[in-house]
Amino acid sequence: MSTASRVTIQALEYIVKTLPVGTNLALLYLLWALLSGAFLNSRGAVFPALLMLGLGAAQIRRCSQAVRNGCWSSETLVTRWRAWVMAHTAWRPDCYEGYQPLAVDITAFWRPRLQGWLGKFFCRVADRAVKGIGFALVVQVGHNAAQRLPLLKQIIRADCDTLSESQFKATVLKRVGACLAAHEVVVHDAGASIADLQAAGIARWVVRLDRNCTARRNVLPPRTSRQGRPAEYGLLVRPLGRSYKDRRLPATAPDVTTQFRYQGRLISAQGWQALVRRDQKVVADQPTFTIWVYHDPLYQEPLVLGTNLTAQAVTIFHLYLDRWPVEEVPLVCKQLLGLQRQFVFATAARFRLPELGLLAANILAHLAAELPTLPTGFWDRQPRRTPGRLRRILGQAGFPKEYPLAGRIREKQAVTAHLPKGVMAHRRHKGAQHTKVST
Repeated sequence: MSTASRVTIQALEYIVKTLPVGTNLALLYLLWALLSGAFLNSRGAVFPALLMLGLGAAQIRRCSQAVRNGCWSSETLVTRWRAWVMAHTAWRPDCYEGYQPLAVDITAFWRPRLQGWLGKFFCRVADRAVKGIGFALVVQVGHNAAQRLPLLKQIIRADCDTLSESQFKATVLKRVGACLAAHEVVVHDAGASIADLQAAGIARWVVRLDRNCTARRNVLPPRTSRQGRPAEYGLLVRPLGRSYKDRRLPATAPDVTTQFRYQGRLISAQGWQALVRRDQKVVADQPTFTIWVYHDPLYQEPLVLGTNLTAQAVTIFHLYLDRWPVEEVPLVCKQLLGLQRQFVFATAARFRLPELGLLAANILAHLAAELPTLPTGFWDRQPRRTPGRLRRILGQAGFPKEYPLAGRIREKQAVTAHLPKGVMAHRRHKGAQHTKVST
């Protein structure tokens, strides 16, 4: 057995060990099928993917039932996975001035032909809202040596198909803000606004803003005349100048100007402090924020960030850069593991299979960073620690059937001869659901 196979099976064994007997073995098979790329070859079908592992028909049916009706939750698996990472790898969370970034992102698995489902999310490829199953990812960002990696902390379902994407985003931000640790900072892209973060009650946040954003001072301007209504809003602050109908709108002079070096480049930063939203009036105890504009010589357009932290400009810059690793999890899950297409339709399975895929994507990235560089062939002369290489190696090695699993991870010897199977079981299950809804 190769080192990659042994370390992988040990990690999976630790994750599923505490689950009920039988269910833990079924989920171990499923996770291995995901990690080895079997779902990519089967185009998202569960039975053909498990058949590639050499499982029998009875084992494949048990795995399918574990996804549909098994007694487990993704929260338990994520908690076990986080414990294994902290105990067996060199990964540690990033920290800047005592703040640790907590990246939040929303992704969707498109199911345009899923009957009885109404939830829709915006798809950039189709340029419209498409029917799909939505999830929110909350990850900690850290480093394993020189490699920056996300570590899953929460997977939040959009389990109510009547929720719009904006309503789901508000729900996610409230849940994240409620369990935010004292040293954590929520980092979000331009999909969330300052108003969304303030409405969710998040204590510490960093968010990307539009280049044409504006804000106001939380101080009334001096009154120049005794005539007219007294001002209720502070002076308008425009971080970047722009043109509007052949008229030039100049930028507001910054309160703070600083410079720092990043990867050999000199980045200049401009800050405007003690600001409120444009639609807010001047109030003494109003929550304020700071806008930072970063001019990087590597990019033509500046980076505009908003935050309620009283930290240095370089700290805010590094916190936001740690937001991007969250994109790796759905990218690996959909493109490298093949779950952009799925063929599960049961109420629980439509959520559980994507959750297993997202967890498997995170497992693959961390194991690839922890294991030595593994070339996938003679042509791979400069191998790197990437999830794609590890997936190919696991697929070539096959499932390690000779590995002695823990005694608790085994098939459950239960009597099932009296239970209906096949079409009769399906009809009985649908009849029970119809009776329950009618009563």
